Amino acid sequence: MVQKKTLSDRIWKTANYTVLCLLAFTCVYPFFYFLVLSFNDGKDALRGGIYLWPRMFTFDNYLKAFNHPDILNAMWITVTRTAIVTVTALFLCALLAYALTFKSLPGRKALTFFFYFTTLFGGGLIPTYILYRQIGIMSTYWVLIFPSLYSVWNTLIMRAFFSGLPDSIAESARIDGAGELRIFIRLILPLSLPVLATVGLYIGVGCWNDWFTGQYFIMMRPKLLPAATLLNRLLQETSVAMSKAGDSGASLQLTDEMHQSMSNVTTESLRMTFVIIIVTPIMCIYPFLQKYFVKGALLGSLKG
Repeated sequence: MVQKKTLSDRIWKTANYTVLCLLAFTCVYPFFYFLVLSFNDGKDALRGGIYLWPRMFTFDNYLKAFNHPDILNAMWITVTRTAIVTVTALFLCALLAYALTFKSLPGRKALTFFFYFTTLFGGGLIPTYILYRQIGIMSTYWVLIFPSLYSVWNTLIMRAFFSGLPDSIAESARIDGAGELRIFIRLILPLSLPVLATVGLYIGVGCWNDWFTGQYFIMMRPKLLPAATLLNRLLQETSVAMSKAGDSGASLQLTDEMHQSMSNVTTESLRMTFVIIIVTPIMCIYPFLQKYFVKGALLGSLKG
């Protein structure tokens, strides 16, 4: 028998859905607003009043953004770096987390405290720069890879999840003669898809949006700049060029094509376009990981 809902239940349900819809709108609308402005004429966007759709639709902002000769190479660097770091870091952090779940591990508590202690203090930019230069990874592809392979927080999240798995699974495999590495790869990892998807999304988003490493640790080889760093520099260069073009006393030589592009594209419209370019690939991947992400985030917050 279905219980009839009372008036208070209907009021609570209506208020609950209303609040959730408002929260969802506040999260989605900024991205939608950036998308609308990225397809609108830059000069026209300065007038304001654009909220739901472009008033003067144009592709000039995207043509200007992708017109740079290094943009495709930067996107390739970012894609390969994100893929390599995500897969490798997941495997290494999972190995460390699985080892820390063994209560018989000598110095287990001391090791856990040592790893956690490193998160409380940081050497800063200058010691990091000196370290990278001494180990020979400055201005190389490896400076984009090696520093991102380990994360204490990701390791602790995985350890909490692994600790919640039944001990009988590994014990039965050991009785059958399976080694620890085989147990880890054939049993633990397949059962840990939620936490792997959650941590993998954290790592991937962090690598994809990282502009700091390319800005300060890759100086001699512009071909190694990731997309976030290159787009940030393009934005700065465009801002300087436009400010000079607007100065009547400046002698800036522009071709007809550049002048026409400058007249339609503004710094603000390029900023919106760059945000869309950076965010869109991650947003396309997220729906495929959502069911694992929600479950992994919930279990990671409850266990441990």
